[in-house]
Amino acid sequence: MFARITHYKLKPDSIEAATTLLEELRPQIMAMPGMVRFINAHHETGAGYAVSILESKDIAEANAAAVQAVWSHFADHLEAMPAAQGFHVAADWSD
Repeated sequence: MFARITHYKLKPDSIEAATTLLEELRPQIMAMPGMVRFINAHHETGAGYAVSILESKDIAEANAAAVQAVWSHFADHLEAMPAAQGFHVAADWSD
């Protein structure tokens, strides 16, 4: 498995609107090829992380244009357009 982790910063007055938009985009996000899990967490300051767990690095790279299209919906809510980093998943545990 492969993880795409993106640090972002929302404008302080955009947190609620961005959260609503995220929920509206859920079907589009979860329909991306190879998507296993998606987690988005943010602090009250607007700093946050989006974590996508995908089947492979190749699939993650093939989704790059679709990911940028999703982020473009948030342009008015972000302090700057974020850049993702990719990681090989060493563990994916839950109890």
